[in-house]
Amino acid sequence: MLARITNTPRSYQWGVPGGISELLGWEPSAQKEAELWLGDHPLSPSRFESGEEDLRSWSAANAPLTFLFKVLAAAVPLSIQAHPDPARARSGFTDEERRGVPIDARHRNYKDPHAKPEMILALEDGFEALCGIAPISATVAMIDRLIEAEQTDDSARQGLEHWRTMVAENRLDDAFRWAVSDDSAARAAAASLTRAGAGDAASFPLLATIGRHFPDDAGLLVASMMNRLTLQAGEALWVAAGVLHAYQAGRAVEIMGPSDNVLRGGLTPKHIDVAELTAVVDLTPGEPPRLLPVAVAPHVNLYRPPAPADEVGFELVEVTGDTELSLSGPAIALCLEGRFEAESCEDSLQLERGQIAFATAASLRLRGEGRVFVALTRDAAR
Repeated sequence: MLARITNTPRSYQWGVPGGISELLGWEPSAQKEAELWLGDHPLSPSRFESGEEDLRSWSAANAPLTFLFKVLAAAVPLSIQAHPDPARARSGFTDEERRGVPIDARHRNYKDPHAKPEMILALEDGFEALCGIAPISATVAMIDRLIEAEQTDDSARQGLEHWRTMVAENRLDDAFRWAVSDDSAARAAAASLTRAGAGDAASFPLLATIGRHFPDDAGLLVASMMNRLTLQAGEALWVAAGVLHAYQAGRAVEIMGPSDNVLRGGLTPKHIDVAELTAVVDLTPGEPPRLLPVAVAPHVNLYRPPAPADEVGFELVEVTGDTELSLSGPAIALCLEGRFEAESCEDSLQLERGQIAFATAASLRLRGEGRVFVALTRDAAR
């Protein structure tokens, strides 16, 4: 099969007005467009343009997809979050099902039994993200500057000093739990970070940005412990299970496990389950987990997750010219620039900016020039 699919952008408060429609050359929209889901997830399955069925129906009759492919457009910071590993996702989903927690309940953590490792790739220069825990020395230096800046609130200063002690002693679990708790000193410290960002945006640009949207939020403390980075077009991050992350602004494509399991740690009005998040999160400090592409053929860059294929069943390729891709399972091709003739088995169709194709045969041939991202089912042998 080779057929065009589509979907409707999902509107969230952090989205960009018309941001996805503009990127894809679709009918202009005033809606805050945050995500376009391409896959068979039941919350927003892609539709065949022929109108016959959606990908949820197709996968029920054939096999579920091993990935969910998204386009993302962020105008304001997303929540700080982490995702469970496969075992935790299965056990968490089973437990909530057993206890009869409604699937749409605000306090439900696990919407499905799947893990959600993910890769995000910037489509434009200047994509802002927080990802992973920063080196301890960097966080201590930041807290020292915050202590120096706090001149008016003794309780906030005491909270900052307590936070510094935990971080400096590499007690990051304690520091994290304290930051997301209801401890009065933690709340005073978060308010101090808001004041620091508002009073000196040049010295505290991250706090200034977050504080405008989430003043006094516990996420200010957590964000200050994370790596901050700016991706240029074509640069990617690999976000494994348990890795804290929060995308700040920009447009990107994401490929991830077929899941919507999110455990949040701040910068959101949504439910935060401190105990469950603490059980899942990996607070090991280190450099941001960048993922570099590999040129595997002329006009083809491969972004392959650094994990075994039996754990992560997807990969992403960028195609800019004539090529033929071998397929190990269903694939979704998204054209962002130019024009291509797509052929798969005996089927063919044109792919232009904003058009999306679903392929299930053994290969996909693309002829033309431009830019197409293809989400691939990963061969279990690779």
